[in-house]
Amino acid sequence: RTSPSAGDRSAAPVREPVTLRGVDNASSANESAIRAIAGADQQFDLLAFLEGAKAAYGMILEAFWSGDREQRRSLCDDEVYESFAESIEQRMARGETLENRLVRIDETRIVDAEYEAPMARITVRFDSDIAAVVRGPDGELVAGSLTDAVETHDVWTFQRDLRSNDPNWILVETDQA
Repeated sequence: RTSPSAGDRSAAPVREPVTLRGVDNASSANESAIRAIAGADQQFDLLAFLEGAKAAYGMILEAFWSGDREQRRSLCDDEVYESFAESIEQRMARGETLENRLVRIDETRIVDAEYEAPMARITVRFDSDIAAVVRGPDGELVAGSLTDAVETHDVWTFQRDLRSNDPNWILVETDQA
């Protein structure tokens, strides 16, 4: 038997290892889970997921800051939704309002991923700058500044049942790094 020559098109191509951009490379388990999710859901696109996660991050924060419970409803599971709603109610009871603004998201990266058929979970770390102001019942400044953004490190977990026709991922857990 002879070895395939460079001109032999029937020879199997040599595949280079693929690096998944946006995945914390410290864990090959994360990379394996992302590959398993992509294998189970042919429509899954990692970069589109990260862009969607960033969009959801902004929408959920904006809705929370403005006290809009309904905008977040479809983006969060019941437990996260209730936690946000409770915080909004406590803030309203104190007569406080937020004038927060997401200045920018510096980095978005996957720090954990799991796939246990049919459920996929991806945890994303958002490193962002947020300008935050709390005002009291009479509009007085209680805390913060809109001109001095605070560096924030949020870790949010999104989940999706891959059997579902709904392509949207929902927020199931929030934390800070």
